[in-house]
Amino acid sequence: MNILVFLIPAALLLGLLGLGAFLWSLKSGQYDDLEGAAERILFDDEDDKPDQSGPDQSGPDQSGPDQSGPDDDRTAS
Repeated sequence: MNILVFLIPAALLLGLLGLGAFLWSLKSGQYDDLEGAAERILFDDEDDKPDQSGPDQSGPDQSGPDQSGPDDDRTAS
């Protein structure tokens, strides 16, 4: 029975801590847009598509000498 002296205040403290975290998340706007993220995953972003204008704007040349291929002469030491 003496353990209840410690368990009841600990349970009340944890409950109040959880309630405080929930109220803080409400105040900071965590629950404002519940469906936005679920719908956003379904649509392609125009910014994520690769540029189709040519190789000089899309990055380094893929056939350069610094690219390693399957016919490289690598020896294991």
